[in-house]
Amino acid sequence: MLTTTSLPSSNPLRDDITKAYRMDETTCLNRLLTEATLQRESLAHIAEAAKQLVEETREQKKRQGKIDTLLHQYDLSTDEGIALMCLAEALLRIPDKTTMDTFISDKISTVEWKNHLSTSNSFFVNAATWSLLFTGKIYAPTLDKQRGLFSALKRTSARLGTSMIRPVIFQMMKTIGNQFVMGQDIAYALKRATKQEKLGYRYSYDMLGEAARTNDDAAHYFASYERAIDAIGKAAQSTDPATNPGISVKLSALSPRYEHTQHHRAMQEVVPQLLALAQKAKQYHIGLTVDAEEADRLDLSLDIFTDVFKDPALNDWDGLGLAVQAYQKRAPYVIDYLAALAEEQGKRIMVRLVKGAYWDAEIKMSQVQGLINYPVFTRKNATDVSYLACANKLLQRRDVFFPQFATHNAYSVAAILEMAGEKDDYEFQCLHGMGAPLFNQIVDKTKFNRPCRVYAPVGTHKDLLGYLVRRLLENGANSSFVNRLDDSKTPIDEIIADPVSRIASLTAKPHPKIPLPKDIYKAWQNSSGIDLSDRDQLIKLKKLMEKAAKTTFHAASLINGKARQSQVIQTLVSPANTKEVIGSVSKAEENDVDEALAIAYSASAAWAATPVDERATILERAAILFEEAMPTLMTIITREGGRSIPDCLSEVREAIDFCRYYAYRARIDLATLTLPSPTGESNQLSMHPRGVIACISPWNFPLAIFIGQIVAALVAGNPVIAKPAEQTPLIAHQAVQLLHQAGIPKNVLQLLIGRGSVVGAKLVADPRVAGVIFTGSTETAQFINKTLAERKGPLALFVAETGGQNAMIVDSSALLEQTVVDIAQSAFNSAGQRCSALRVLFVQEDIAERLLTMLKGHMAEMTVGNPCLLTTDVGPVIDQPSLTMLKEHYQKMLETGELIAKVPLPETPPGHYFAPCAFEIKDLSILEGEVFGPILHVIRYRAQDLDKVMDAIIKTGYGLTLGIHSRIDATVRYIANRMPVGNIYVNRNMIGAVVGVQPFGGEGLSGTGPKAGGPHYLPRLCVERALSNNITAIGGNARLVSLLEDD
Repeated sequence: MLTTTSLPSSNPLRDDITKAYRMDETTCLNRLLTEATLQRESLAHIAEAAKQLVEETREQKKRQGKIDTLLHQYDLSTDEGIALMCLAEALLRIPDKTTMDTFISDKISTVEWKNHLSTSNSFFVNAATWSLLFTGKIYAPTLDKQRGLFSALKRTSARLGTSMIRPVIFQMMKTIGNQFVMGQDIAYALKRATKQEKLGYRYSYDMLGEAARTNDDAAHYFASYERAIDAIGKAAQSTDPATNPGISVKLSALSPRYEHTQHHRAMQEVVPQLLALAQKAKQYHIGLTVDAEEADRLDLSLDIFTDVFKDPALNDWDGLGLAVQAYQKRAPYVIDYLAALAEEQGKRIMVRLVKGAYWDAEIKMSQVQGLINYPVFTRKNATDVSYLACANKLLQRRDVFFPQFATHNAYSVAAILEMAGEKDDYEFQCLHGMGAPLFNQIVDKTKFNRPCRVYAPVGTHKDLLGYLVRRLLENGANSSFVNRLDDSKTPIDEIIADPVSRIASLTAKPHPKIPLPKDIYKAWQNSSGIDLSDRDQLIKLKKLMEKAAKTTFHAASLINGKARQSQVIQTLVSPANTKEVIGSVSKAEENDVDEALAIAYSASAAWAATPVDERATILERAAILFEEAMPTLMTIITREGGRSIPDCLSEVREAIDFCRYYAYRARIDLATLTLPSPTGESNQLSMHPRGVIACISPWNFPLAIFIGQIVAALVAGNPVIAKPAEQTPLIAHQAVQLLHQAGIPKNVLQLLIGRGSVVGAKLVADPRVAGVIFTGSTETAQFINKTLAERKGPLALFVAETGGQNAMIVDSSALLEQTVVDIAQSAFNSAGQRCSALRVLFVQEDIAERLLTMLKGHMAEMTVGNPCLLTTDVGPVIDQPSLTMLKEHYQKMLETGELIAKVPLPETPPGHYFAPCAFEIKDLSILEGEVFGPILHVIRYRAQDLDKVMDAIIKTGYGLTLGIHSRIDATVRYIANRMPVGNIYVNRNMIGAVVGVQPFGGEGLSGTGPKAGGPHYLPRLCVERALSNNITAIGGNARLVSLLEDD
């Protein structure tokens, strides 16, 4: 379970790293404050040096470069600054002029460039502002309502047209890019560095590019690193890696599966490549530093670094380095581990201490996953404290470290100078294009005379996008030190304030506006997740799931709380291995349905009379029980439903979210309202249960949808008869038992397990059933709807959520590296067996070849196999009929379409495995309906045919989910406003709706509404009653006549 091998062995120092992963922030900082606190005399020296650095930096800034001034003028506190960032992020990669013009118009024409006229002393800034203003008038002349100069601009620009402006904007973006990129190739970068090296600067070159998505990407990046090492090595002039130029390497560039879930594969692929690069660097006596990346990759990076560092081929070389992120709570413990490693091997390690560049992503990811705490500090001052504490550690162990301090914070620089003393066996580091006025003072032999190494990105403009945006964010964010340093209005004393004393003075150390992940929704508690990158949590989960897997579960109908056994017991096998018996089931007969209905019907009055708050409290207790049973529930889901481990985790969390969210909404939505009334009259509107509700749920979300339907009906005061899918009775039985344990009366909630033609048909035809909540196929929904309509008796409620011919539209402004991942997740996660899954991809023809090549490479790296293993991306489909249907459609597509790619299907146990695949087709009309599985259909479109694309999607009649990948806000708004679709996802995947955050449900053939997990769901399950009371009937309006003159 989870892994085929034992988890990586650990040692006490690695255990300390793991324990600190998501440590309580206050506890962590209290420890760091001791290590970062300096003597009063030292603090005075630091303050004096920092003030000197800031004053001189600001003086030099008056003579700063034109791009520095431009970025300061348009910081990210302004709409114009955001527009510039958006332009820089996407413009250079757009291949066609039509989309480029639309994109420029979208970003330029909607902001007020004139607000920046003459607010800077820089000729370049004012000229750029005029250019942007001028361009904005060309693209949006109707926006200009003013007369005079601006009206003249409008008339002139209209005559010139867009063809003259596009190159201007394009060149401006290239100029901004050049500010942060050393050169488009290593030869030019080395030549450009010569001038600065004479001043005392050193260089570490980074061959630009984001993470590898395919094996071809990884091979390309590896070759790029090799060429760069050869070029850098030939330019080196000494035998000391500390003084020679060096190179920085991203491990994510060396393997498309550099992930914690792919530990074994990543070690096999990355260790030999990193070792080969390190050996080449050793040959030239240059340094090689491994860059830090996302927090969930830290453990894996340490395993890789350790293996390479220990290799005998690297003996007698002190050039291997590692970046350590001070914003991570684990940073000081990582340093302790590295010190022990260096001692053991008798070598020094180059340690680049950085603040960290993924802070916002780490915060969001922890919130989305519902983790216990954050891996990073929530205050910038806290990160500064950690930085100083870590710096102190490094400086105290210069016998095993060559410390490299990457910071643009003048106070941090001054503190390091003070802590380091007269020894010079360390260096500072800065980013190319940033910090020159500060570090010119550091390298100046007449001032501080300390070396500084420039982190210098090298690559083409299309490769720099992700890096450039991070630099713009750092440079432009109001709270960044660089921005505040540039702002002469910010007092120097405020800039150089001691972060240690600031944090020490706070009683509550975490940022008050960044709640813990469990508290982000405020009104209801977020479900707790499991950090699958945390070794301790993984070991605990593995043990509990393996224990649960040894249990043979039995499912039976629960009528009045008692299991109803049938004469025939059916054996259940796993879809992942049809030879593996996972349990057994007793199925209900028609007489069981009658008995369950009678019991539920008789329980209606008492349950309706139960106070709403009491019903809601039971749901909250159920949420706690589901969290406690999470490993067992995950085990049943993966074995019975064939779902992957991450999918199982998400599903249990969704069930918990349903319990808590509906409990919260019930207290609001079901409360009696007092309505406006004339004097002498009282009017109230109250909500009342409908009666017995039949909940019919699918197998693809056998717990989440099952529970969501049930608890919504229950908290609204309705007795429930739950009928789960035939394929997944085990998880349903377990879930109902937990609900009973939480306090749901056994006569209020009945479980009927059986065939739809027996149990389902009889339920929906019985007039005692006041309503049906259904999730499943459109055809079944139409049958139920017809049955309810033909039934004699009261009109019944019908809430249906069905399937969809879900599409994604990708235009040429999209970032393909991100888009390809989102496409694969949307189409193939859960083996494509989600209502929301992507079925049809519309891609603009200008980027189609590149995107499809990338998608093919990405699919080649996916793994189909045992869903119980973390290494598996795609498990089996649910049963043999589903597999047969997919095989038939695959054969049809071979005849009518063109196969783009097919995920390799390895030898697997006998199970219902189907290789995810993608076909290119000419037209949407080829598809007769939804194909429920991992088959993606791709259609190319021309930019001018966007409306035809939307018309084709609308014509299908479905309206469940839609994905849009575009950087053009106007395009996104246009599509969203025109498409009759329930859930639209922009620049992300289109699966995984979160309860209370993304209410889920479609329209047309995709469902009736209301949306599950939304604020309108519970009222639909009730009837409304108005009470109008004439309170003057006893002979007068006492309240009115008793009013005093002064009232």
